[in-house]
Amino acid sequence: MLAKRIIPCLDIKDGKVVKGVNFVGLKDVGDPIELAKEYDRQSADEVVFLDITATYENRDIIKDLIQRGADELSIPLCVGGGIRTVEDFRMILAAGADKVSVNSAAVKNPNIIKEASDEFGVQCVVVAVDAKARDDHSGWDVYVAGGRTNTGLDLIEWVKKCESLGAGEILLTSMDADGTRDGFDIDMLKAVVAAVNIPVIASGGCGGKEDIVDVFKETDCDAALAASLFHFGEATVDEVKESCAQAGIPVRRNKQ
Repeated sequence: MLAKRIIPCLDIKDGKVVKGVNFVGLKDVGDPIELAKEYDRQSADEVVFLDITATYENRDIIKDLIQRGADELSIPLCVGGGIRTVEDFRMILAAGADKVSVNSAAVKNPNIIKEASDEFGVQCVVVAVDAKARDDHSGWDVYVAGGRTNTGLDLIEWVKKCESLGAGEILLTSMDADGTRDGFDIDMLKAVVAAVNIPVIASGGCGGKEDIVDVFKETDCDAALAASLFHFGEATVDEVKESCAQAGIPVRRNKQ
């Protein structure tokens, strides 16, 4: 079995890391490079920089952060937020990122997935999907614009399409669970993992080490992403990996 990955996520607004609940109520929690370097020391498998209020005007901010991160980190860096074109992929990868995460633009123009994977390789293309359960519990709808707009797309059909177009990974965020710290959305994850053959990253709802252990025990997702758990010093990546190892879950241990 492949080692499971632990991925700290850094939501970035105006060059600072922020964290909220259900996509709102943002709090400043620090400098992205310093936090990322600390997670690198803690044996994180990769880090995600998510520019949550990206516009063309602040692209220089994220570009600078990517360049600094590429210079100072030994682990892969994935960058997302405001990706609109293949040219955005090109700029972010040229700045030093290893992967690019695309969300709203993929819904608007699914062919961007194919164009990017054809040009840069599937390993560079992560499709981020924000989804929420329907009121009638018949499944999940895909949302865009930071969780503000329901696209009407069915989650399972959408992830299958993303895979067919060349997505290398699915970064799946449960809007129902995001920031609540009540655990990952196991039902949603199981459904998506069963629908695709590419890696699925679990996101949204992690409240403690046990939630990461549980998501790996209960689903076949490939990685778990968390923010508050790490940002607020409640657990280190090494401590999470120790808990996973004790539970028989394969992880890459400290590089030291």
